[in-house]
Amino acid sequence: MAKKAQSTLVNMLLSLTAIALVAAFALAAINAVTKEPIAQAQEAKVQAAIKAVLPDFDKLEAQEIDGNNINVAYDAEGNMVGAAIEAGNDNGFGGHLQVMVGFDKDGNVYGYSILESHETPGLGAKAGEWFQKDGKGDIISVDHARPLTVKKDGGDVDAISGSTITSRAFLTAINDAYAIFTKINA
Repeated sequence: MAKKAQSTLVNMLLSLTAIALVAAFALAAINAVTKEPIAQAQEAKVQAAIKAVLPDFDKLEAQEIDGNNINVAYDAEGNMVGAAIEAGNDNGFGGHLQVMVGFDKDGNVYGYSILESHETPGLGAKAGEWFQKDGKGDIISVDHARPLTVKKDGGDVDAISGSTITSRAFLTAINDAYAIFTKINA
């Protein structure tokens, strides 16, 4: 019969070190295998969002303004038809909120898509539908003569019921995207 290892501090440290090394190598291997598919899925999500938030276009031109990714859309004759701008902030109830906002050539919101959200399911997570056309807080085709704000703050937009913080963060991202849109040299 084999002799049982004595429970000493050295034996415990060696055992824990061996377990930690095996776990670290396993996590590194899993990360290496999943890194590329995750990046591809994220890129596909961004490309689908660009198509969803813009009017019909024939050509896209990627730009970067103030660290933000912008895709300016053109028709077959080379006329700008709109722009898709990625914007976000960390002021959501659940933290970071990232949106793709599409503007028509006149600067009106054509559409939006939530790219990243950590908002409460059933409350802040409603932002994906709440502000869409015919939604309770519809911002589509709204003129940006002044920044979009919730009614609670003196604005014109209905906040998501029970989720004013998320609504403010979302509208701030839309306003930030519009500020970037005004800087596009098409």
